[in-house]
Amino acid sequence: MAEGRVHPDCINASNPYHECVDYCFRKIADAKAKMEKLNEEAAAAGGESSRANLGPYDRREDFLDGKLDMEKHEEEDEPEEPVPEVDMASLTGRQKKLFELRLKMNQARKANQTAMVNEKKKMEAPQESRGISKQKWIEERKKKIGKLLDANGLDMSKAYMLDTQDMAEQKYKKWEKDPAPYGWDVFNQKTLYDAYKKRTKNINVDLEEYNKMKEADPEFYRDASSLQYGKAPKVSEDKIDKMVQELKDRDEKRKSFSRRRRFRDEKDIDSINDRNEHFNKKIERAFGKYTLEIKNNLERGTALPD
Repeated sequence: MAEGRVHPDCINASNPYHECVDYCFRKIADAKAKMEKLNEEAAAAGGESSRANLGPYDRREDFLDGKLDMEKHEEEDEPEEPVPEVDMASLTGRQKKLFELRLKMNQARKANQTAMVNEKKKMEAPQESRGISKQKWIEERKKKIGKLLDANGLDMSKAYMLDTQDMAEQKYKKWEKDPAPYGWDVFNQKTLYDAYKKRTKNINVDLEEYNKMKEADPEFYRDASSLQYGKAPKVSEDKIDKMVQELKDRDEKRKSFSRRRRFRDEKDIDSINDRNEHFNKKIERAFGKYTLEIKNNLERGTALPD
């Protein structure tokens, strides 16, 4: 590596890390040849032009053309320029230092480019892994409805006018649906009757067998004066199996059911998340009565040391 390989007429001569290559020398030679040709033409025209005394790349158009060509050349060649094999033993201390600095600059440039690519990927919206998200679907649906309303000269308050008959019936069914029972309403007669109908909905009734049993037993419908109290007709094995299966299914369904507890705003918050809240409840059940006095003293401030 030879020191001082920078031509003074080069466009990048002010860059301390630039080193002129054959392309730079060709551009400088072409600029000088063009200037000489212009000088000859100006002299032949009968007068010395003030532009003839200017050095290469001093004129604005030549300067801009050369600068653009140089930048294009560096952008194309610099990333593909291989690292030259250098014999470190033959270099002086200053040359070694310069070579190490250039290697570090190359590494920093590559690291910056990699960081820029990674940052661009992070800024771009991630692709949906499983279809489209619900929030995105709602936003797109609102945009479509807004376009339809604008086309018909309506606003968002008249969006119901775009609903079909089936869509309107589904909405009415949702509105007419009674809320789930809460508190003591769980044990009233209507709720129990609804639960009974729900359990017997899938039971198939054999009317022929029912009529035969009714004809065989004169006291099928017993009254208070009947002496057959406590006696029941014989039940077939398949009906017993169905009842057992229904009880098992009900038990499985009860185990898989988990209702969300109501959040109470008036209650003091002593947890940071749901799991911590559940743990605090278990601790309160086990040790709450023993730590009640300590908790009250801490809240009143009477437990502070003197």
